[in-house]
Amino acid sequence: MPLNFDSLASAPRLLLEARLQPIQGTRFQPTGFPNLGHATYDGPNGERMLLVESAQSMANRLETVCWDKAADDWIAPLQGLPLVKVRDKDGAALTNTVLEAHRINSPYILEGKDKTVFNTLKSELAGMEEGPVDIKQLAVVLLKLDTNALIHGVFLAKSELAGGRLRLPRVLSSFIEAEDVKEAQSGGVKNDHVNPSGDTARGFGNVPFARSEFTSPKIVAYFNLDLAQIRAFGLGTTVSELLIALSLFKIQALLSSGLRLRTACDLEVNEEPGLIVTRPLDFEMPSLSDLESALPELIAQVAEEQQWPQRTATTLTWEPTTKAKKGKADAPADTEAAD
Repeated sequence: MPLNFDSLASAPRLLLEARLQPIQGTRFQPTGFPNLGHATYDGPNGERMLLVESAQSMANRLETVCWDKAADDWIAPLQGLPLVKVRDKDGAALTNTVLEAHRINSPYILEGKDKTVFNTLKSELAGMEEGPVDIKQLAVVLLKLDTNALIHGVFLAKSELAGGRLRLPRVLSSFIEAEDVKEAQSGGVKNDHVNPSGDTARGFGNVPFARSEFTSPKIVAYFNLDLAQIRAFGLGTTVSELLIALSLFKIQALLSSGLRLRTACDLEVNEEPGLIVTRPLDFEMPSLSDLESALPELIAQVAEEQQWPQRTATTLTWEPTTKAKKGKADAPADTEAAD
């Protein structure tokens, strides 16, 4: 079925949500944070709430479903989208902008001896050292270098690039919450059948441990696609449709592949009501197969319109500079800061 985004033409946001449930049993293990543990908090009506998965983690998961690790390339429906690939000095695949947490702002792309991408950014974004940042020009440059960054946001925190002020907010954001949660305490012992009383600091001996999991009557994955931000890029109708279709593909692909967030957190979408649109209500969410069918043609249309080169992957070689080896590079920008 052809994609139809007419009902999104003037909508500021597309909001979706999916009810989740543990694929087996009743317990699940949420994300944890250093010095904080599990992120529980009070809801607006006093109910005990839990952040199961953060916006940062969900962004990484929405990107991972787009990548074929064995082929070191986009999965089939997305091939032809621009990205930056990094090779080691022997030519082996090292990383790329889809898998890097900070996308094109990765230190493996901007902090090495190979300045291919850095110089391209500096040249094409010249003139923004003072005054307001031209978001449209930044979007034009990123579209042909790292299209994925337009969806998940980027913060180019390099003083040589417009004083470190180049950033785009997330267009697609997501998180998972659980309501009215209750703790499910358990534990175990790491057994050492050779020397149960051995030095535990060195990994020997029996080590008892406690484990905290949770139960909840309602676990929900939320998705927010900022349509107004896509239009504000000013890249035209075809590019806007590509960014919307790519975002919806990521959501459907993630939910269809299952949400095995951790060993003890394997979630799936409830068949009823499944993935639902909460705003605008007249939008009909396309299926994964419809998106897979439409994306190759959309990518080809944008490539022709934007005059992308035949090879849309920019490849560079990672070799650390003396500065990078000593760990004195600019502090990497947290992706969350792009918000």
